[in-house]
This record gives sequence, structure tokens and C-alpha cells, in this order.
Amino acid sequence: MGKDSVVMGQRIMIVDDEKEIADLVEVYLQNDGYQVYKFYNATDALECVTKEELDMAILDVMLPDMDGFTLCQKIRERYLFPIIMLTAKVDDLDKITGLTLGADDYVTKPFNPLELMARVKTQLRRYTRYNQSEQENHESEEIDIRGLHISKKSHKCMLNGKELSLTPIEFDILWYLCERRGSVVSSEELFEGVWGEEYLDNNNTVMAHIARLREKLKEPARKPKYVKTVWGVGYTIEN
Repeated sequence: MGKDSVVMGQRIMIVDDEKEIADLVEVYLQNDGYQVYKFYNATDALECVTKEELDMAILDVMLPDMDGFTLCQKIRERYLFPIIMLTAKVDDLDKITGLTLGADDYVTKPFNPLELMARVKTQLRRYTRYNQSEQENHESEEIDIRGLHISKKSHKCMLNGKELSLTPIEFDILWYLCERRGSVVSSEELFEGVWGEEYLDNNNTVMAHIARLREKLKEPARKPKYVKTVWGVGYTIEN
């Protein structure tokens, strides 16, 4: 008892060439009821991704055969499950790189295992909700904006009749902005509304995800049609 029924049995892959860290994370994940696939290199991890139906991946940036950014990018070519990056560097550029290549979150080493577990559960809750066919009733479950159709019930997004392959967090960002179309949403509000955490200064997470979302929307950098930047204020989607 005490284990979240949604969590039990979910499959998480940890990839880290530091055996002590990989083993530690494995113990914490297993104690919370997750099924763990543990690897010390990217090659074995990629083979696992093609064979198993994973619910999440935790990737170290520094791996012996391929950096974690490249591994993340390769996974994102086909799969939408959450990815958390582990980085030993405190450089913001590393964090932005991981996020723009498709990672959902990052944790800097050395880290508190309990903090990592909290982030794992947050991402999995989002992913589980994203994959559920039936949703709670909402005042408005579908929004159409100039060729962009987004459905809260099916968690699908269509652009001019073509479905976009959005990760759960990308979908939540777009839905949040669409619901508030015509208004400017600050980075602080967007982060706290989508991630459910307190916004800290110099947080580049929102900017990195917006950049990736615009890329999928095929937005021109200088004159985006949908997600527009209001400099010094935040982001908006116009009616």
C-alpha cells in the first residue's frame, strides 16, 4: 500500500556510465515500484528503446560512446515519452541544448535522489494524462486558431490538417497559451502553470521549450504566425 497505482510497473530506462549513480537511481526507482532498465552506454540503451515500451528515460550527458544530447535526439525521432537529462555541468547552455533537442527536464549533478524522484513523478503524471483517451470535462476541449486545431480530450494537435508530434509538455504549453489567446502570458506564469513549480530567476526552460514548439509549428523566427514574443513581458497567441 502507499504506492501510486498509476506508477506501479511503469518502465524507466536509466543511462549513466557512472555505475554508482546508475545503481543508486535504480534502487530509488525500484523502491517506488518502477520497472528499471539500466545501461552504461548509449548503444545498449538505443537497442532497449526499440525493443521495450518505455514510459521514461533518464540520460546522462557524458557517455562513453555517444553524448546524451545525441541519444536524446535519436530517441525523439520516434518516441514521445518523457526524458530527463543528468548533467554534471552548471552551464545554462547545456540545459538549453538538452531541452531544445527534446528533453523535458534536467537535473544537475550532484543531485538529491528524492528531488529526482519528484521530477520523475511529475513527468510521468503528465505523460499518463497525455495518453489517457478519456479526460475530465473542460469548459472548452477543442480550440481552432487559423488552421491550428488542438484538442484537450484527445491530446492531439493538427496544423492545416496534419498532426503534429508533440511531447506531453509541448502540448501543455501550447494548450495553456491557446486557452489564454489574446492575452500575454509571462514566462513565470507559463512555467508555474505548466510545470507546477516556483519560477526562479534566469530560468531558460520556458524559452527552450518555446523554441522547440515553434520549430514543430514551422514558425519563421522573425515573424511567427502563432506563438509570438512580447519582449520583456512574455508570450501570446493572438485570436
